Amino acid sequence: MIEVLLEYLAKGFLIMLSISMPCVLCAAGIGLVVGILQAVTQVQEQTIAAAPKILGVFLVIIIGGVGFIKLLTNLFSEGMVLAFDTIPKADTFVLDSNYYKYTTPFEREMHDKFKNVDSINEIMKNPGKVPYIDSYGSKKYFAAPKNAMPKPNLVETKKILGR
Repeated sequence: MIEVLLEYLAKGFLIMLSISMPCVLCAAGIGLVVGILQAVTQVQEQTIAAAPKILGVFLVIIIGGVGFIKLLTNLFSEGMVLAFDTIPKADTFVLDSNYYKYTTPFEREMHDKFKNVDSINEIMKNPGKVPYIDSYGSKKYFAAPKNAMPKPNLVETKKILGR
């Protein structure tokens, strides 16, 4: 199934290149011609080079626009078939209904109690009292890093401002 997804990704990159390549080649060709004309006439104006490029890319998009839209529409519909038809039918991608019984993420963290608060009701009653896991962690401050232009951390900034 991963091969199908990687193939779809590769197809998306190829479509991206096939849509952008005519525009890029047109802009490069016009830039080369305008550059040669500017070198021959010795007129070095930036806007002279930009206007024909914009016009040329605009014409390429108008001429190839229907084809570009068909390519993108086909890619989108193929992606929808993959997302809603192919992948859900693959047994290897569907998790078992009791999958959660075999995984215990953050089990230890879920059973920790806050040291300064008895329960969640205490937190709700005292919104200004910040809960913490251990008392040492709530009082630990680090000095600002020592570099060429050190920026004070929160504690040092409060001391400087006198708060």
